Amino acid sequence: MSVLTRDEAHSRARLLDVHRYTVELDLTTGDDTFDSRTAIRFTARADADTFVEIKPTELRSATLDGQPLDPEALDGNRLPLKNLTAGPHELHLHATMRYSRTGEGMHRFTDPTDGESYTYTQLFMEDVQRVFGAFDQPDLKAVFDLTVTAPEGWTVLANGLTEHLGDGRWKAAPTPLISTYLVAVAAGPWHSVRTEHRGLPFGIHCRRSLAAHLDADAEEILDITRACFDRYHEKFEEPYPFDSYDQAFVPEFNAGAMENPGLVTFRDEFVYRSAVTDTERQTRAMVIAHEMAHMWFGDLVTLTWWDDIWLNESFAEYMGYQTLTEATRFTDTWTDFGVVRKAWGYDADQRPSTHPVAPEHVGDTAAAMLNFDGISYAKGASALRQLVAWLGEKDFLAGINTHFTRHRFANATLADFIDSLAAQTERDVHAWADAWLRTTGVDTVTASVDAAAGRWSLALTHDGSRPHRVTVGVYDRDLNDGRTLVLRERYETDLPQDGAEPRPGTRPGTRPALVVPNDLDLTYAKVRLDDTSLETVLHGISGIPDALTRAVVWNTLRDMVRDGDLAAADYLATAGAHLPRETDLALVEGVLSFARAHIADRYVGPDQRPAALATLSSLCRDLIRRTEDGDHPGLRLIAVRHYIDTAAQPGALAAWLAEGIVPGGPELDPELRWRILARLAVLGATDDALIAAELDRDPSATGQEGAARCRAALPDPDAKARAWAAMFERDDLSNYLFTATAQGFWQPEQADLLSGYVPRYFQDAVAVAARRGAAIAEAAGRWAFPAHAVDADTLRLGEECLRDADPIPALRRKLTDQLDDLARALRVRQA
Repeated sequence: MSVLTRDEAHSRARLLDVHRYTVELDLTTGDDTFDSRTAIRFTARADADTFVEIKPTELRSATLDGQPLDPEALDGNRLPLKNLTAGPHELHLHATMRYSRTGEGMHRFTDPTDGESYTYTQLFMEDVQRVFGAFDQPDLKAVFDLTVTAPEGWTVLANGLTEHLGDGRWKAAPTPLISTYLVAVAAGPWHSVRTEHRGLPFGIHCRRSLAAHLDADAEEILDITRACFDRYHEKFEEPYPFDSYDQAFVPEFNAGAMENPGLVTFRDEFVYRSAVTDTERQTRAMVIAHEMAHMWFGDLVTLTWWDDIWLNESFAEYMGYQTLTEATRFTDTWTDFGVVRKAWGYDADQRPSTHPVAPEHVGDTAAAMLNFDGISYAKGASALRQLVAWLGEKDFLAGINTHFTRHRFANATLADFIDSLAAQTERDVHAWADAWLRTTGVDTVTASVDAAAGRWSLALTHDGSRPHRVTVGVYDRDLNDGRTLVLRERYETDLPQDGAEPRPGTRPGTRPALVVPNDLDLTYAKVRLDDTSLETVLHGISGIPDALTRAVVWNTLRDMVRDGDLAAADYLATAGAHLPRETDLALVEGVLSFARAHIADRYVGPDQRPAALATLSSLCRDLIRRTEDGDHPGLRLIAVRHYIDTAAQPGALAAWLAEGIVPGGPELDPELRWRILARLAVLGATDDALIAAELDRDPSATGQEGAARCRAALPDPDAKARAWAAMFERDDLSNYLFTATAQGFWQPEQADLLSGYVPRYFQDAVAVAARRGAAIAEAAGRWAFPAHAVDADTLRLGEECLRDADPIPALRRKLTDQLDDLARALRVRQA
């Protein structure tokens, strides 16, 4: 199959004006394939040759202006259109297409709970070609007129309102001008909750087996949707541009969600079957807000080519968090962003695969797909937050609204957006964009404090290439409570782009106990504290009054561990002393997750790991004891989960599972039962019969994944061999079952048993990625990589694989990142 290059796309955009697609899909032809008919009306601006893309099981016929084309001329995914003359044309394609089991194209899923089947599209980047023929690039927008024939009893959802014509035929209202990758269909016996808001139909949809769970949260989901919708209409002058707003929670979805106009698709894990924390509810709300922002950023105004993906994702990321804070009960969203998303960006930006937020040239779609990462999302959103701090929100929003007005239902570039901003301000936004969006890497801001009688001074040195506007937070110890810190003052200062050291600022008063550069987290930079402040943090971080400031400081400690500047034991000691007094759930979850997944599993050696796990287990027991009053269910749930994950002995877990409850609560819901069983499997304290019995108890899709994870985790050679064959030989696992199996397979406790599979991985992952494509390559590189094997041999094998085996781009990127993380872990151990 050929990937589309930037030059090819630009040439075709100069040649063609695409007007309308008429698409007919028949989903009644069997479980493996469906029928696809497409008519494309377009105009050629000159006499020329071009091509249309399609990936069929069989191209049954093709005609151009009534004249037959030879289906055998299809070359991979390209059907040549030769000798086009200037003027209007009509192309007809009839094909048999294959359903996907990997979340790409038209995905088909049969619910093991009730046997009902569902289909939905995910057409991002190049996957519209798996559903119907198209001139597949974002700047050839067109109207889409869609008809779907579905089995009796199904409902068909699409970008526009759908009407049932009878006999299983559904017709969707024609779309406005949208890009090919944004077309959406979701068909099945959906359970739906419908309402109206401001005259528009709103709906939320899920599988029937999840109906009760969706109904329980329907009002919360719809309240968030309405609140964000109203807030965006206060911010944006351009009204919502589509005829309805549906949100479908679909099975085995690869991403968090997809911003299809009028029909947003979400992974259906957001329909909660088990207890969740308020932070997890906040995450769902943020994704709702993020995807709604895309209706303007990405759908109304769409990138011209994939080098400007940040125009979609960075803006939706920023707007999602900011709007949620402004419009809903979730007012601390930037703390969660700092702990989870910003760390994702910092990590990505320090790897060899880093790239600018807005790279100047992305050569083809395969390269573009690799840029959907922590840089395009988290770093880009952080850059926008810094832009708002520097520019002011009024001018920022004025520039956005100018951008919408200029490019509505069309395409735009970085240059277009910067011009729109420049029209609303006297500041040099072009220079800002060059410094922030065209560069790579993380700047570091280092604080140095000096004190004299009655005065103190702060110097901030800046290692990097970007200008920063930062807020400095100054804190003293509470004289009545030596454990608490009180804010003395906050002030803003600018750090110049050239990295020149600003003159130290002298301020009255005694030396503070703590000085925090980037207090309130308004810029994107690593922070290094002065020695006194670091000592204050290590012994008193829980005394900092503001959660967002604590997030900045916890991120500083995290960065120091990763850079070898702080001993892992000191991080664990700080966590043990201060997490029991932490009230922000995102911080507790973030610190425990880093301590387990990075420190215990990678940054300490095998001889130190039991002690690290014991420290974390003791911390979790302390949190469980402190929450016995029932007033902090979210904190207790986090503690229970992490206690399960760090348990070194099976006794307490087996007792909880047998009794169906944690003493003092909570009762074990399906998520906790599968989590306990997975840990028991790792410890060799369960067997396949008990796993099968649990699957009988919970035969859902999530139960199937839990069973696959547990079976792969058993410390048994035959179980490992079966799991390996399922992942790398049989090619019949869905994307979710592949991931679940991979998550169970590698366990640090089983290093000796697994040692022979480490060299096999680098051969078999390359092969399965080549056979099964990008989605499985992503899973194989992320979840099936032997991350526990932190040694020089694994690093050597991986480097040889990259050099000699030619993995497909999606796997190459994942392996590059994994190997860099492995090398970092080795450096941390040596430090």
